[in-house]
Amino acid sequence: MPLTILQILPELDCGGVERGTLQIAAELVRRNHRSIVVSGPGQLVAQLISEGSEHFELPVGKKSLLSAARLIPKLRRLFQEQKIDIIHARSRLPAWIAYLAWKKLEAEDRPIFMTTVHGPYTVNRYSKIMTSGERVIATSGYIKNYILENYPDVDERKIEIIHRGISKEQYPYAYKPSDIWLKEWKKQHPKLADKFIITLPARVTRWKGHNDFIEIITNARKEGLNVHGLIAGGADPKKKKYLKELESIISSNNMNEHFTFLGHRNDMKEIISISSIVLSLAKIPEAFGRTALEALSLGTPVIAYSHGGAAEVLEKMFPEGRATPLSIENVNSIISKFYISMPKVQDRNDFTLNSMLSKTISVYNSFH
Repeated sequence: MPLTILQILPELDCGGVERGTLQIAAELVRRNHRSIVVSGPGQLVAQLISEGSEHFELPVGKKSLLSAARLIPKLRRLFQEQKIDIIHARSRLPAWIAYLAWKKLEAEDRPIFMTTVHGPYTVNRYSKIMTSGERVIATSGYIKNYILENYPDVDERKIEIIHRGISKEQYPYAYKPSDIWLKEWKKQHPKLADKFIITLPARVTRWKGHNDFIEIITNARKEGLNVHGLIAGGADPKKKKYLKELESIISSNNMNEHFTFLGHRNDMKEIISISSIVLSLAKIPEAFGRTALEALSLGTPVIAYSHGGAAEVLEKMFPEGRATPLSIENVNSIISKFYISMPKVQDRNDFTLNSMLSKTISVYNSFH
C-alpha cells in the first residue's frame, strides 16, 4: 500500500543528515510511495524535487521560540491536509515542533511519529525528544548504547540499528583516478612523488584530531619513514585561528615540507585512492565511521581510533587498522608495521546504501 512519508529537518544544505534524507526520499519515490520533506531552504532542494519528492519550506531550524510557536499550527494543518502516514524527524528542533503539532491532533488521526538519532547529542530534556518516536533509528550500535545508557526509560525494543551506507557504484574497489587527474595532481604536487602518503580527510576543527595527525607524521619522519601528511578538508572562517595554530606547530618542528594543506576538495575519492593510508582520528566518538568506510570501500587501508561508529566499520572490514583511542603511540606503531608490510583491504562492504534504504523502508512498512 502506498504511504505518504514526511521527513523533517532544519535545512537542505550539504551534510550527512541531508544526504540520507535525499537518499530515502528518492527510494520512496522509486517504490511508488509519496515523499514529502519539510525544511528550511538549501542547495539540495532542487535535487530533491527533480527526484520526485515534494518540498514544503518552513523555518523549522530557526532557534526562536516565537517562530517555533507559529509553526506548530501550520504543521498540524499540513499533516492533516497532506494525509501524512508517517512523520520522520531527523533533528532536535524540528522534532519538537513536529511532536507538538502531532500531539494536538486527535489520537485516532495521528500519523506515526518516528525519529533518527544521528549523533550523541548533549544529554538533556531537549535532546530526549529524539528518543520519543514510536520507532527510533540509531545510526550505529554505538548510538543505540548511547540512547540506552543516557535515557534508561527508553524501550530497547523500539530502537532499530540502521547503519548509514555507501554504494559500490560511487566508491568502487581498487578505484584509479583518470590519467588527466593524475597528470594535474603530479604537476601541482611534485614533492609527493615516491612519498608514502598519509591522509587525514577531515574539515579543520579541533575535535577531528589534526594536532594528533601532525604529531603522528612528525614521529614517523623521526623514525626515518619517507611519509608525507596530507590534510584534506576546508577551514570554516571561524576556524582560521586554529588553522594558523596548526601551521605554526608544523613550522616550529621544521616540518613544512612534509605536510600539505589541501583545503576543501571535491575530488576526495581520487585523493583517498592515491593515499598509502587514511587516518581517522576523531577525539570524540563519531556516530558513524563514514571516512573509514569510504576509504576501505576504495581499497585504501585505514587506521582509526577504535571508538564510536569507526570501530564498528573497522571491526567488520579491516580490524588491522584499529588503534587505541587517542593513543598517538599506537597509531605510529601500526603505521610502522604497514610501512614494512601493508595488509590488503578485502573487496567487501558490510555497510551498503541498498541495505540502509531497504531497512528504513521496512521500518516504514512495519506500521501498515
